[in-house]
Amino acid sequence: MAKVAIVTDSNSGITQSAGKEMGIFVLPMPFMIDGETFYEDINLTQEQFYEKLATGASISTSQPSPDSVTQLWDRILSEYDELVHIPMSSGLSGSCQSARMLAEDYDGRVQVVNNQRISVTQRQSCLDALALAARGMGAGEIKEYLEADKFNSSIYIMLDTLYYLKKGGRITPAAAAIGTLLKLKPVLQIQGEKLDAFAKARTTAQGRTIMINAIKSDIENRFGGMTEDRHIWLQIAHSANEEAAKSYREEILEVFPGYDIHIDPLSLSVSCHIGPGALAFACCRKIEA
Repeated sequence: MAKVAIVTDSNSGITQSAGKEMGIFVLPMPFMIDGETFYEDINLTQEQFYEKLATGASISTSQPSPDSVTQLWDRILSEYDELVHIPMSSGLSGSCQSARMLAEDYDGRVQVVNNQRISVTQRQSCLDALALAARGMGAGEIKEYLEADKFNSSIYIMLDTLYYLKKGGRITPAAAAIGTLLKLKPVLQIQGEKLDAFAKARTTAQGRTIMINAIKSDIENRFGGMTEDRHIWLQIAHSANEEAAKSYREEILEVFPGYDIHIDPLSLSVSCHIGPGALAFACCRKIEA
């Protein structure tokens, strides 16, 4: 049986220390902040990121350099037969396509998964990959399995502010001004490749309810409905909003009693475009036992 390593990037929300505990290799994502390069969870913590964001620093995301990717792969392949690389969604970054091109030089030993996940759903893909490797699947089989499973997840994100969408040019200043005036809380969704508008809430409480109802609808209409074996993973993500995430978990448990709900900070690559105070609710269908 081939010895298969699982690799992801820090957009998964898996920290360097957590990755070591889980047996997952994590490639840190680079950020340009006022002309200086930082790496998530290496020399840039969540707290430092939000401090810089609050001061109005110029922050942009970047793909990992080809050298940083291949050096990590080469180090891993000195100990493993194959590896499965699970980057963030190809619809949100070019890093997936870049990794696929780099993998062409590895004679099939590197399999890059394009299953269009991000944050907590990307994290779950890594855990699924670990489980599949433990069953004896090779890297190519794991890639095929995860890509066939890619639409069995949903994520909804409620924003606290429109400022960062406006700053990044993702909405017009006029739309941002109207939304701010009306105190709207936009709810976005990630289904497949894109981050799209889903709904507009008048209050935070209404936004939280909208996300719960959306996940409930997806489970009923896309994932086979509620079952006694709880065949769905539920997850919460947030941007510098941990207390709200914890209280939201209690609210969710009233609708989904008995579920184990994982909470993680949103990846900084997403947070730099939506700002602090965001709250997300996600689900993934469990892989077949």
